[in-house]
Amino acid sequence: MPGKFIVFEGLDGSGQSTQTRLLAEFLTRKGREVVITKEPTGESEAGKKIREALAQRIVVTPRGLQELFAEDRQEHLERVILPALTEGKYVISDRYMFSSFAFGAIECDLEWLIELNREFPMPDLAFFLAISPEKAVSRIEKRGKPKELFEETEKLKKVDENYRKLLTRFPCMKLVNGEQSEEAVHAEVVKIVMPVLQ
Repeated sequence: MPGKFIVFEGLDGSGQSTQTRLLAEFLTRKGREVVITKEPTGESEAGKKIREALAQRIVVTPRGLQELFAEDRQEHLERVILPALTEGKYVISDRYMFSSFAFGAIECDLEWLIELNREFPMPDLAFFLAISPEKAVSRIEKRGKPKELFEETEKLKKVDENYRKLLTRFPCMKLVNGEQSEEAVHAEVVKIVMPVLQ
């Protein structure tokens, strides 16, 4: 496709939203048209159910939750991502299917999760912003909001392990130290993005 698809991944609190915004601003200054988006979307029926489940207001089985993520992702791709890429825009998403693999594999089989998402396109780049689970929980607690389903140190340790396994499996994934300053993380991201700029 004429556009480029870039994804930010990581534990909650790793800075994906901040780095999504900083990269979008950088690309805009370079004259690129940029679309910022996020998963789960919250717009589809599946996305709304996911948010309820993550906030622990409804109970969904682990496989059922991952099926909702795939359903929301399908709609997200059709409605937002693919049309923008077709028009030559840069799409930057705060989370994508690698979140399903890393978080979902705590309770579901990784191969089943990969098969569930098999039809979805690979991004050009997927940044894994690596921070320690302890740092993630500390940042989450500073937000002052109730913790969501996966926001516990022990669960996040498993999620971190899963992300690190994905790095060896998906060549589009790049590791960036998310414990640096926002500016240092952004500089590293830009260095990796520059070769894919059109």
